[in-house]
Amino acid sequence: MAAAVQGACAQLVDFSVGSVIRAITEANASVALWLQWLIAQTLSMTRAATSVGADLDSFMADFGVSRLPAVASIGYVQFYRQFSGYATEIPVGTIVRTADGLSLFAVTADPTNPAYVLATSSYSLPSSVLSVTVPVQAQVAGSSGNVLAAAIQLLSSAIGGVDGVTNPGAFSGGFDAESDTALRVRFQAFLDSRSCATPLAIGYSVASVQQGLRWNLAENVSAAGAATPGNFVLTVDDGSGAPPASLLSTVASAVDLVRPAGTSFVVLAPVAITVGVSLSIAVPPTGFAAASLAVTQAIQGFVASLGFGGVLPVTRIAQLAYDAALSITNVSGITINGVAADFAAPSNGVLLFGSVALS
Repeated sequence: MAAAVQGACAQLVDFSVGSVIRAITEANASVALWLQWLIAQTLSMTRAATSVGADLDSFMADFGVSRLPAVASIGYVQFYRQFSGYATEIPVGTIVRTADGLSLFAVTADPTNPAYVLATSSYSLPSSVLSVTVPVQAQVAGSSGNVLAAAIQLLSSAIGGVDGVTNPGAFSGGFDAESDTALRVRFQAFLDSRSCATPLAIGYSVASVQQGLRWNLAENVSAAGAATPGNFVLTVDDGSGAPPASLLSTVASAVDLVRPAGTSFVVLAPVAITVGVSLSIAVPPTGFAAASLAVTQAIQGFVASLGFGGVLPVTRIAQLAYDAALSITNVSGITINGVAADFAAPSNGVLLFGSVALS
């Protein structure tokens, strides 16, 4: 501004501190910067690439796309006691906590569980039985509910005949609300799928049902795998290997809106194959327990990351073991489900972590 003013004058202009022309110029500069900031704010709120939070949600709402909500983690806990005693029951809704008391989980109903008593909406613990395993769900949706094995140790209220609670395995399936970045990526798939009647459109419809879903599409085959023109099989998994019927029904309704006319389809749960890994590690005696835990968690995490048709190589297990603990000097005797060879799931199947036997 000073250069523009000076260039328009034939004589030298006084821009020293305290001069009138400097005060006027600074005031105009402040207004210009304020207007520039308003323009930048407007641009950031009117473009999906730069909008964030509520502004991005507002942009997406114009196209009928909404942010996917958070998903609560699920898993199993074991109520146990040291000695047999009198019969007791674990009511549905019982709250358990992690050792730090920050994460809460509620017992959920599972009519397929042999211990479930429909009449009382509870799980029975007979007098001669020392433990019962029941399903629970995080009270707060989000990834904070994906706790490690043995993280749950507290009962919110005492239950007669029960000494404690623990979770034998790590929890999974918890997702935070869809991030801005993930929403933008999904919006691109939304635009690409507008032609509908395509595998991309079907995939988008599945992805919009719930976070964490993975799927496999097989065209022109029946559910039994026989050649069937005009039919496709959609296999869907939520990470558990056994998605509930309600989820499969919701996915089917979403896919039905974009499927090609004159075609048929079926939505199935995956073929879940539990894998048990056995291996020997060379490690100092005092460090065996810590190394075993690290190796188990590493293998469990890798198996969970495999999608449909995932392959679990023997050599990868050795790599995971070496990377898990620096104290390990040798890994040998690796077998997967009793066989010393790579293990692969079928195209419509997923591998589930079972156990790790270390020696």
